Amino acid sequence: MEPINMPGLSTRPFQLTVERTMDSSTAVLYQAWTKQLDRWFAAPGSVIMQGEVNTVFFFETVYKLETKSEAQRHPHYGRFLRLEKDRLVEITWVTGEGGTRGAETVVTVELEPNGNGTKLRLTHTGFPDEESKNQHEEAWPFVLEQLDMRMKGHS
Repeated sequence: MEPINMPGLSTRPFQLTVERTMDSSTAVLYQAWTKQLDRWFAAPGSVIMQGEVNTVFFFETVYKLETKSEAQRHPHYGRFLRLEKDRLVEITWVTGEGGTRGAETVVTVELEPNGNGTKLRLTHTGFPDEESKNQHEEAWPFVLEQLDMRMKGHS
């Protein structure tokens, strides 16, 4: 099934790619991205997700910066564009200030078997500016490390 409407990224050329060798299998990681975001990334109880092409999702992350008196909520919205079981997840990714600044970006996660684990390649395209791209370029390696640690041992 083809996505209803692909985002127009031509005016937003900023993109990044991050690769990581993961301990988990492609099947575990595919489930993590399509059904189990609250096991490794999203705040528990915040995920609304069906994990099917042309469906939308919502979740939020919550964390407290040392400079703030209380935890900050960060809503994430998107829709599934392409899914290939245990191989590829492509979603739109929209966050607010400090994130994509409301721009509909695209995250593509490619999963390739690598021994007992997986070679994961994440490409994030369509940033509105270089600052937003740079913030995500710094954050994604930590997010993928969390994914690897939290999903390790799940089957």
